[in-house]
Amino acid sequence: MRNPFRARRALTPTARVRRLRRRITILFALTSAAGLVAMAVLAVRSDGVRGREQLDQAMSADTNWALGLLETDEDGRLDTEVLLDNAGTACPPLFLLAVPSASSVPDAPDGTDGPDTPGGLVVEHAPGRPCLTVSTASVREAAATAVRADEPRSRDARTVDGEPVRMFALPFYPPDAEEDALPQGALVTVADASAQRADHRRLTWVVTGGCALLVLLSAGVGHLLSGRAVRPALEVLDRQEAFLTDAAHDLRTPAASLRTLAETALRGETDSTDVHRRTLRLAETMGTLVDGLLTRARLMSGTAPLAVEPLRLDQLVEAVVEDAATEGQRVAVRAPGAVVVAADPDLVRRAVANLVGNALVHGHLPGERAEVEVTVGGEGATATVTVEDAGPGLPPEVAGALFDRFRSGSGSTGLGLSIASWVAHAHGGSLTAEPGRRGGARFVLRLPAGGPPSDG
Repeated sequence: MRNPFRARRALTPTARVRRLRRRITILFALTSAAGLVAMAVLAVRSDGVRGREQLDQAMSADTNWALGLLETDEDGRLDTEVLLDNAGTACPPLFLLAVPSASSVPDAPDGTDGPDTPGGLVVEHAPGRPCLTVSTASVREAAATAVRADEPRSRDARTVDGEPVRMFALPFYPPDAEEDALPQGALVTVADASAQRADHRRLTWVVTGGCALLVLLSAGVGHLLSGRAVRPALEVLDRQEAFLTDAAHDLRTPAASLRTLAETALRGETDSTDVHRRTLRLAETMGTLVDGLLTRARLMSGTAPLAVEPLRLDQLVEAVVEDAATEGQRVAVRAPGAVVVAADPDLVRRAVANLVGNALVHGHLPGERAEVEVTVGGEGATATVTVEDAGPGLPPEVAGALFDRFRSGSGSTGLGLSIASWVAHAHGGSLTAEPGRRGGARFVLRLPAGGPPSDG
């Protein structure tokens, strides 16, 4: 038996953001579809009404013209001779129906239909060979509707073959009739509606196809817009994931070493002074890693504002080299003249220290001391700090991703180079790596001499 309280599989924050994007896309598409469908229905209905009105206007003109040819004799009876001689009634078909004489209408004892029913109209004239064959009952019903309403009426109908037609009935009155006189009969005209129906059907298909294409287009546009809307959230999540990954990766090794050292000390297998010294060194390493991780996280998230101020870059580099733990390594600084930039001193100091420290650790062959040369100069509107070593050089497999985390190629995390690159980009500069003149690696940090851009 399935457990109804079984916990659902938890979605990651990135998966929830992507699901939100899909929902935004669907909502955008549905909203667009609702508006397009409403407009399509309105357009189709308007086209149908307009088509019927055009047929009615044409039939009204023909029927009124025929009504002008209808005459009555001295006894008030209808005379269709002039109408038949001057107007063709076969195409479009024209029917003449009249109300029976008044003496036969009221209270007929034999049950004869009165003028208020379709059967009460007498067909005075019907075309012999009409181009559109409709039933007599349809003609009488159309004429009776117009007579009862005392005004022209039109309606849809079909021929005996099932083709669509439009019928128009126009009531007429006796000569010199008073305003309240009853209609004497009605003229009924029949028009072919197949062409109008075909055009209407074609328009319906075109509008339907256009709506479908527009809905698909709106779904695509909504997907793009929703992607742009959630992109900042995904970038924040990616930075958070990168920070957590960096923290876990960088702290795992010193934490494991510290645990091993503590277990060894508990077993009494090592001298306490050596334990304290190694513990202090591991604590300093972990503190440096944590500080670097936090700095990198602030730089990636943009929460570390630049404290820009005029800065003597040559003096800063000399101070960094003096504070570096060279331990017998050789570091030479070349600064031909004063180089002034507008930058954040703390961030630039960290970037230069990371480059110098990287050269001291990895810029020499095994068993040899490092020989690092740091040059500070200016090239027009750009100030440069070049750190060059005489080590084994850059591994080709990591040269393209040297400033990404975990990609130093020398067993370290590459966090220092990553921070230096972020500092350069935050100031509108760059950090590049290339082969040095002495076979080692050369890192060039470039900073705008005029300071960072306004959006930096």
